[in-house]
Amino acid sequence: MTNLVKIDFGDIDPEHGAPNPDRIIAGDPQFRTWNCDESDGGIYAGIWEATPGKWRIAYDEWEYCHILSGRSIITEDGGDERHIQAGDSFVLRPGFRGTWEVIETTRKEYVIRL
Repeated sequence: MTNLVKIDFGDIDPEHGAPNPDRIIAGDPQFRTWNCDESDGGIYAGIWEATPGKWRIAYDEWEYCHILSGRSIITEDGGDERHIQAGDSFVLRPGFRGTWEVIETTRKEYVIRL
């Protein structure tokens, strides 16, 4: 076992998913997730992709995101919308509530801490 893990999804079959139906606001967003690493204590790293649509999000975990491709709009309840695109990085903190709208299929690298 190595202590250096490359974030590479070439040999991983993605998990398929979607937002819970009661959270969908528009479209038919579909997810693919390649969880490339996980560690004791609830830390996960990998790649996530979503097709166009809009849904409600609620974060109880901390997540670092780096957008690899696509365009989305994230809006915090009571806040301004944030347009994100390839090259952008950000953190969603526990307690974040709002919406995620995928304008163009969006792919991100993530690190999640529960």
